[in-house]
Amino acid sequence: MSSYLTDFNKVFESRVRLGMMSLLVVQEQVDFGQIKDSLQLSDGNLASHMNALEKIGYVEVRKQFIGKKPNTTYAITPEGKKAFSEHLNSLEKLIKQIHS
Repeated sequence: MSSYLTDFNKVFESRVRLGMMSLLVVQEQVDFGQIKDSLQLSDGNLASHMNALEKIGYVEVRKQFIGKKPNTTYAITPEGKKAFSEHLNSLEKLIKQIHS
């Protein structure tokens, strides 16, 4: 059983990051407000976790103005999609092994 635990990506141990990546995997891009509302996060919590994901190249941040209001959107990168998929596969293997 422990062999699958070593395949887990520590980046996704946080429920917040797991939720963020889950949202980004199913939508092409998600804006700050959507993530905040969906995961019930504070501005600071969302920003710090997204910053960490951006630094390792899993998320791309796009900032623009809509009218005079700033708008920040996030998109998963190919590297982020691959890492998240591998993490989920490890979870599935662990679950199957437990049920065997």
